[in-house]
Amino acid sequence: MSKILIRGARILGGEPQDVLIDGETVAEVGTGIDADGATVIEAEGQILLPGLVDLHTHLREPGREDSETVLTGTKAAAVGGFTAVHAMANTFPVADTAGVVEQVWRLGKESGYCDVQPVGAVTVGLEGKKLAELGAMHDSAAGVKVFSDDGKCVDDAVIMRRALEYVKAFDGVVAQHAQEPRLTEGAQMNEGIVSAELGLGGWPAVAEESIIARDVLLAAHVGSRVHICHLSTAGSVEIVRWAKSKGWNVTAEVTPHHLLLTDELVRTYNPVYKVNPPLRTEADVLALREALADGTIDCVATDHAPHPHEDKDCEWAAAAMGMVGLETALSVVQQTMVDTGLIDWAGVADRMSFRPAAIGRLDGHGRPVSAGEPANLTLVDPAYRGAVDPAGFASRSRNTPYEGRELPGRVTHTFLRGRATVVDGKLA
Repeated sequence: MSKILIRGARILGGEPQDVLIDGETVAEVGTGIDADGATVIEAEGQILLPGLVDLHTHLREPGREDSETVLTGTKAAAVGGFTAVHAMANTFPVADTAGVVEQVWRLGKESGYCDVQPVGAVTVGLEGKKLAELGAMHDSAAGVKVFSDDGKCVDDAVIMRRALEYVKAFDGVVAQHAQEPRLTEGAQMNEGIVSAELGLGGWPAVAEESIIARDVLLAAHVGSRVHICHLSTAGSVEIVRWAKSKGWNVTAEVTPHHLLLTDELVRTYNPVYKVNPPLRTEADVLALREALADGTIDCVATDHAPHPHEDKDCEWAAAAMGMVGLETALSVVQQTMVDTGLIDWAGVADRMSFRPAAIGRLDGHGRPVSAGEPANLTLVDPAYRGAVDPAGFASRSRNTPYEGRELPGRVTHTFLRGRATVVDGKLA
């Protein structure tokens, strides 16, 4: 690989510096670095971050390649500044065996646009009745460390306890989709004033909060690690805050859309706003932002959930739940967290790279931008402003809630181990 010199970038939002990439690693960081023989990228005014890491991505392959593939999903990830994603297990067949997670892992190796770390299912077929092959998936070539039935809740307390006990043996983590199924039967949106006025089945906050409360207690009892997927309510924040105050090994994520959008948008009956967990109230949104800022919520995860046109372009009740998010995540975080002064760019690096990589025990990612480290890097122009146009997405699906909305910031370059996957905002 040739040398690349990034000149004048603000590392984590600090003072302008030069960064020399030589091969797969960062060779030098400083000012006035010799550019002899290097490709020079003039990055004045731009922010240099470690490559972003997503703990929660649906790549749909195998089985739903009409929605997304590992190739198209990793292209979308690269455009969004991600150098690693965790691929959720709700594929067809379900990623509940060593064979399936190795297939996804190998597809990731072949795609080349970012690293793909498969997430293994907690239970066979996501049915919540019998533990999947957790040890075999961990011992496979994929080296699975995160397990989740995401899309469904592990609602059986005994099964959840056994999963927590099992993964403790190899420092794994169970990532829980917190949704009490009996409390959400027929639910279409957040339970509250808007659902009552629209006559849509309500999804109460307690359906999420009750599972989180149970699981943090189980994790403490077992002495294991639990991670809360897509936390969405103010009450959930308080439970996680309490669990952390006790010193328990609990982590949590929030999605970009739960940091920005509210259930008021459901008044449009546009199924693009139908998501699991549902969009909540303005009070919940503000609580989530504060919790991300103070570290109660550890990280941002996209919950990138692509769907084909026909699954969203229909009446609300029949529409699939989910939104694409890889290509807009950083912009939403800039708007809701950086531009509001809640966190700085070092905070973005922490919540979107360092912490998710640590939670997923992902080697080579979430590392400092310093000499000797892997050159997994993202260069961002924070001054950019532009309307979201899904027609230009790298993702195979277009179900974004931000179409036509102006968002700040643009990823100009992404580097995966020194190789440019995105150049001037376009796939390399």
